Amino acid sequence: MSLGDEYENTGGYGGTGQTRTRMPDSGGGPHGGGRRGGRTSSRSLVMVVGVVVLLIAAIAFANRGGDSSSTDETDDSPQTAATAPSGEKPVRSKNAGIPSGFAHDRQGAESAAANYAVALGSDGMFSPTRRREIVQAIADPSTRDRLQDGFDSDYSADLLKSIGLTANGTAPEGTTFVNRTLPSGTKATAFNQNSATVEVWCNGLFGLAGDGSTNPVTSSWFTVTMKLNWSGDDWRVLETTQKSGPTPVPGDSPVSRAEDMSKVVEEFGGFTYAR
Repeated sequence: MSLGDEYENTGGYGGTGQTRTRMPDSGGGPHGGGRRGGRTSSRSLVMVVGVVVLLIAAIAFANRGGDSSSTDETDDSPQTAATAPSGEKPVRSKNAGIPSGFAHDRQGAESAAANYAVALGSDGMFSPTRRREIVQAIADPSTRDRLQDGFDSDYSADLLKSIGLTANGTAPEGTTFVNRTLPSGTKATAFNQNSATVEVWCNGLFGLAGDGSTNPVTSSWFTVTMKLNWSGDDWRVLETTQKSGPTPVPGDSPVSRAEDMSKVVEEFGGFTYAR
């Protein structure tokens, strides 16, 4: 049944409309001694008892159903699916626009890794100013400078030029630069209270959307592995690596026009990822 369908309640208690049988008088007016009142009273009593029994049975059935529902809600049995959505607590704060304040447990480490993968795989990494904000926000103090130098080297002026971006990481007029990472799942391969190693399986979008672009937007699949450290009050990045795949078989969806791709990237924002 689809959303919006209306349910009609056809149920009810049988016999709610009672048929009253008037026995004939044997004479002498309304109070004549010939009226067999005892039999009428007996039948009425049987009907009343029957209705009461039905009501009691209905109430007992309803209560039993309510207890079953309550039991399901408070069931403490473990989830059988490793990637089933859960959530210790929602992330309510941000640091440099990146979610922060993750739970100090395995679930929090996985959530942190997913959100950090989004930040490190965003178009902001192509801007020197924004890239520094991202790295400073999520890197562990012990490796912050090393990570910053490594990312600055990766996103060199030659790379930006080869993609078709300006030195500041912006797209040429009439085009929209797309670099978006979409986590599909996480897996903690190692965990303790002080450190964690988390793999994040991702789908990525990359390219320049616009008429005449020689670098159209394409999609790819890759896995990011992050080593995290619990520092202060949050999970921080010690090291990050990336490898291709696993990659599913491409579907048969038609390729969208460049103007449609530009529009959808500008109108649809990203997500905060949490377990």
